Amino acid sequence: MAAALRSGRRFPLLLRASGPRRPGSLGAAMQQLAAPPARPGGPEGGGGWLGALRFDNLALRSLPVDASEDGGPRAVPGACFCRVRPSPLQNPRLVAMSLPALALLGLEAPAGGREAAEAEAALYFSGNRLPAGAEPAAHCYCGHQFGSFAGQLGDGAAMYLGEVLGPRGERWEMQLKGAGLTPFSRQADGRKVLRSSIREFLCSEAMFHLGIPTTRAGTCVTSDSKVIRDVFYDGNPKNERCTVVLRIASTFIRFGSFEIFKPPDEYTGRKGPSVNRNDIRIQMLDYVIGTFYPEIQEAYSDNNIQRNAAFFKEITRRTARLVAEWQCVGFCHGVLNTDNMSIVGLTIDYGPFGFMDRYDPEHICNGSDNTGRYAYNKQPEICKWNLGKLAEALVPELPLEISELILEEEYDAEFEKHYLQKMRKKLGLIQLELEEDSKLVSELLETMHLTGGDFTNIFYLLSSFSVNSDPAKLEDFLEELTSQCASVEELKVAFKPQMDPRQLSMMLMLAQSNPQLFALIGTKANINKELERIEQFSKLQQLTAADLLSRNKRHWKEWLEKYRVRLQKEIESVSDADAWNTDHVKVMNSNNPKYILRNYIAQNAIEAAENGDFSEVRNVLKLLENPFEDSEGVREVGEDAEEEGATATAAACAQETTSRLPYCSKPPLWASELCVT
Repeated sequence: MAAALRSGRRFPLLLRASGPRRPGSLGAAMQQLAAPPARPGGPEGGGGWLGALRFDNLALRSLPVDASEDGGPRAVPGACFCRVRPSPLQNPRLVAMSLPALALLGLEAPAGGREAAEAEAALYFSGNRLPAGAEPAAHCYCGHQFGSFAGQLGDGAAMYLGEVLGPRGERWEMQLKGAGLTPFSRQADGRKVLRSSIREFLCSEAMFHLGIPTTRAGTCVTSDSKVIRDVFYDGNPKNERCTVVLRIASTFIRFGSFEIFKPPDEYTGRKGPSVNRNDIRIQMLDYVIGTFYPEIQEAYSDNNIQRNAAFFKEITRRTARLVAEWQCVGFCHGVLNTDNMSIVGLTIDYGPFGFMDRYDPEHICNGSDNTGRYAYNKQPEICKWNLGKLAEALVPELPLEISELILEEEYDAEFEKHYLQKMRKKLGLIQLELEEDSKLVSELLETMHLTGGDFTNIFYLLSSFSVNSDPAKLEDFLEELTSQCASVEELKVAFKPQMDPRQLSMMLMLAQSNPQLFALIGTKANINKELERIEQFSKLQQLTAADLLSRNKRHWKEWLEKYRVRLQKEIESVSDADAWNTDHVKVMNSNNPKYILRNYIAQNAIEAAENGDFSEVRNVLKLLENPFEDSEGVREVGEDAEEEGATATAAACAQETTSRLPYCSKPPLWASELCVT
């Protein structure tokens, strides 16, 4: 899903602009402007640095591939894949590469010939040339989008290149995202642009280094080929550079892959392209379980129902643990549709995602999510709902009464267990597991919410809290904590009314006079939220910075006393308090990141890249590879600021980068206005 950043200052993901947003259609505005430099896909090769790739494309041997060679948008019945060819780009060049991700494929850091390796990566990972052994294909899947079945979706802008065997024999699927048209592109052009590609590239790697299961990103390659994007749907389209991300995962099969068999939906009337093809469903289950859950296949080889039940139990648990991990770093997936849920429990498809800055349980990272379906506090229940749809898609190979029981018995318990375990580590509760810990966590989050605390920085600071602090040190610590809370100005931005007063008045009258019509065009929850926003905004007009600081200190002092009592219980349970404190701080520092991919950090990197300077993307990548360590001084890629074609504007961007706030700082005021859509 294409994404754009917008706000009062208008940041297309991620580009500063101005003007109101009005609904419209991209359809006719999308076109590729540049003529292709070569035949699609080019000749096969890869004898240089990429000669180390060892392809073994098991998925295409195990699952049905469509026989048609028609590359245009169409229904693809009776198949899981269809063969495609990447559309080449003009003058592809490397924005950045992740060596840790490429090492999975057996590609070691180039020794001495970095420029040649980067040129080779740009050539092959743009889709202009295919590595020897690659068999590009697009995957067919369906999905429930924002709660409604959308029918056939599929890889509209992504292409399976093949599967590579890593150094230890592990299997990795390579995928090019943004490589051109496929039969699933619908009215789009199969392309991605620089801003969205940089976000996906950086976040994929950031999540991995945070210890969260995720797909990986090996390279980001941009070009001189252009597409038109009307970012704000306001009749002002602009040319943007076509960009391709190399994605890497054990598999990109998702819940929606099993929805291609769905009969006509009772609400939307849409159906999957392979209705009544239970033979293919069986093939898919055999492939997925045998390849990615071999221990389950081995344990239940003589009973498919038990095997399928064990598989569903395992993906239920993995999904519960995954969303618990998201919650514990403040990550929000903006489009939690069934087609964006990995069948092996990975974070997949980075579109309008976001890490929370100011803690808000109702935080919505996707500006297009008008109803708040995918708000931060709803993500656990939405993932459970999506598992319910996967359960329906597995019938008759797994009866619904079995899968529904598994879901009810396993999901909530696994989520709560993993979430609390992780939160104990974030608070340094390493010795005892007490029932009161859940309440302590809830009260911490409530205090964060009341004070507008920065989610990441508050947790990071807590490792320096001392149980035995004297009043002066406690006051200093309170100063540090409250410095990470929202200012009056930030709160005014957060609670600024979003509806025109006349519109709100009309909606309120309509809710009373014609509830049926009101239900079609608005929701009571949205109206109530707007009324709360107006009330809060009004109160803020009378609030002084001194009053806010005093109130915040009071809230934090109350919670810190509860935290101190809980830590004291830890100390009393051990014989060596000093050793406990060392371990306590170590565990906290390895579970509370100093650096995350905040929207404003990505914004700065994208602005520089759009002006020809890729050094900030590379600097941020290096930083995110060590999120728990103090890496601010790292500027190992500064020499790359002089990218070929970089202009004086790019040099100015590079200069600005060196004088910005530290990456671990609470975001600047303008960042609170950013909204991804």
